[in-house]
Amino acid sequence: MVDNREPFEEETVTKKGRFQSIFFDWGESIVVALIIIVVLFTFFVRLVGVDGSSMFPTLHDKDIMLVSNFAYTPEKGDIIVLNKIGVQEFTEVIKGPIVKRIIATGGDEINIDFELGKVYVNGQELDEPYINNFELPLAYEGMDFPQVVPEGCVFVMGDNRNESTDSRSSMIGMVDERYIIGQVKAVIWPLNDFGGKT
Repeated sequence: MVDNREPFEEETVTKKGRFQSIFFDWGESIVVALIIIVVLFTFFVRLVGVDGSSMFPTLHDKDIMLVSNFAYTPEKGDIIVLNKIGVQEFTEVIKGPIVKRIIATGGDEINIDFELGKVYVNGQELDEPYINNFELPLAYEGMDFPQVVPEGCVFVMGDNRNESTDSRSSMIGMVDERYIIGQVKAVIWPLNDFGGKT
């Protein structure tokens, strides 16, 4: 049987098949990448925005943070995101996640000298170079100190001490670890704040 096609026709068919294969490969790669991203952000990390100034100067309003709860055990000094529904900060109800720093964990004794602006955990004064300020008077009714943090709970405070509703207030108090969404691993936006935070 004689093939009446010209050589350039065979070349065109071959090129068309090659392009289809390339597009298929690209499409397959994009689908796999999307699946990996969905799994990653469903089970391992999530993005959370900062709302307010309670963690200034460590974090700024509108920062976007990378948060993870994968194999996480709360430790003193960690910056965490928690979700305690129904907390009221002054006249506004906090509806979204709250960003704070863990000051003490279960079994620790926490004591605060409000006159000197000093925080003690298990009798040891904390060195807190990250805080913005700590002056009297505080703008809400606090708890009595010293207190022992119950097992399975954490005591949290904002780095901007005079602008933070936190565990010093009976509105938040000791936070059950089950409220913890995850630990802040890094700020990813804006780019000038990019990096890990401690």
